[in-house]
Amino acid sequence: MKSRLGGARRSPSPILAPALTVRVRTREILLGLDPSLRGTGYGIIRCANPCPQLLAQGTISCPAAWPHSRCLAQIATALREVLKVHHPTVCVVEGLFYAQNLKTALVMGEARGAALATVAEAGLEIYELAPRKVKQAIVGYGAAQKLAVARMVQRMLRLSEVPAPDAADALALALAHAQDNGRFTLSAPKRV
Repeated sequence: MKSRLGGARRSPSPILAPALTVRVRTREILLGLDPSLRGTGYGIIRCANPCPQLLAQGTISCPAAWPHSRCLAQIATALREVLKVHHPTVCVVEGLFYAQNLKTALVMGEARGAALATVAEAGLEIYELAPRKVKQAIVGYGAAQKLAVARMVQRMLRLSEVPAPDAADALALALAHAQDNGRFTLSAPKRV
């Protein structure tokens, strides 16, 4: 006991040191993805200082007259092209939400599956963020309206115009992931 008390003092070792690391690399390219059968939003940003840079944004639109199978194929084809052009390293997809209509939930699941399969095929790391967490990170309020999120995305990326709703949601996902992983955190993001 005396040797323990009288010995040289050591500085305490941090117990949480491995978890408290900054995970975002400065040149990392993030793909935000907001899947939907008729309008899948995507946004690609490069993590940079002093603010992230927009590389691309858009909506993969499918007319209401198209059958589901054609829409799913369109989502996969368009995403493959986006991946080929921009070479993102990480994908952030919107987490599942509670849907009161079972048919709507199934259709959303089909679009999400097509998008995730395409991104996984390209070998990207895929993370999931809950919609409330994204709104909290971007606007500061978990129940924020879509327009408030879009305007904050415009401000954060220094865009001249407010992005389209689906693209704004996708860009918000990428920005929230960059924010969440650019600071010290005790919990790792949910990997899909």
